[in-house]
Amino acid sequence: MEHQINEEIRDKEVRLIGDDGEQLGIVLNAEAQNLAMEKGMDLVKIAPQAKPPVCKIMDYGKFRFEQAKREKEARKNQKIVELKEIRLTPNTDVGDLNTKVKNACKFLKDGDKVKVAVRFRGRQVTHASLGQDLLHRFAEMCSEVSTVEKMPKLEGRQMMMFLAPIKDKEKEK
Repeated sequence: MEHQINEEIRDKEVRLIGDDGEQLGIVLNAEAQNLAMEKGMDLVKIAPQAKPPVCKIMDYGKFRFEQAKREKEARKNQKIVELKEIRLTPNTDVGDLNTKVKNACKFLKDGDKVKVAVRFRGRQVTHASLGQDLLHRFAEMCSEVSTVEKMPKLEGRQMMMFLAPIKDKEKEK
């Protein structure tokens, strides 16, 4: 949101807030501009939808710098959740399955979501129930660190299921 400053403010009257945060009441725009100029600061419209609009006397450059700094800090603290994919076949053996479960648990502990897909080749798709059983068993093995976000669903030649990491609040229960 871009603020209107100094001469860009065209309103006849404004509610003025001083540079120290005190209310100076409703004054004419020209008077508010003069007060800001005397202090060597800018007049910034901070609430344009109010009647009359609210303006504040402040150092606009410093304000923009502080705002950019806060936004950068907020972006730094965000966690980007990635989607990791694990592929299985209906006849994946126990040893391979355990390895894939271990990898999935590692991804989930790191806070990423996991897409588990069972690929059917040729006529295997006629035995979709085998894939569904495999996915349910996979979800059960990962149940300590995940919740099933989307139940197994057959789409074309593959059956997919999505697992999401358990939230901290749920772990405490």
